[in-house]
Amino acid sequence: MEVILIKNVDKLGYAHELVTVKPGYGRNFLIPQGYAVLATPAAKKAHAEAVRQRAHKEAKLQEKAQAVAENLANSRVSIATKAGENGKIYGSINALQLAEALTKAGFDIDRKSLKIKDEPIRELGTFSAEANLFKGVKQTFQFEVVSE
Repeated sequence: MEVILIKNVDKLGYAHELVTVKPGYGRNFLIPQGYAVLATPAAKKAHAEAVRQRAHKEAKLQEKAQAVAENLANSRVSIATKAGENGKIYGSINALQLAEALTKAGFDIDRKSLKIKDEPIRELGTFSAEANLFKGVKQTFQFEVVSE
């Protein structure tokens, strides 16, 4: 079954892509949740026209994402949290706290596009994460968890 994605779906595709999925997944999840529409011949024609018009805009967005990726790789982000004497923190660090720290550092990155590699983080130190900024633009960066 072919569907046209309306929103980005993790491990399936990006918005405005034509993808093939199993019929049950498409009919019972993607279409009712508003993630996709059925790829009828008319919808495919409209999709092809929209893709042609959007190609120039996406090139500019990809350039911006590439610039953000370079800045992110060269920056140092730190998250301050309460910690005990032995370096263990109270609770754990997640993508939401990392997104807030990135916002304070001047990067506007959605928390859903962040993946922390050594999750869960329950101690002080330096860790790495990956940001999916745009189609084909992923950046791995380092962040530091420090005591308040």
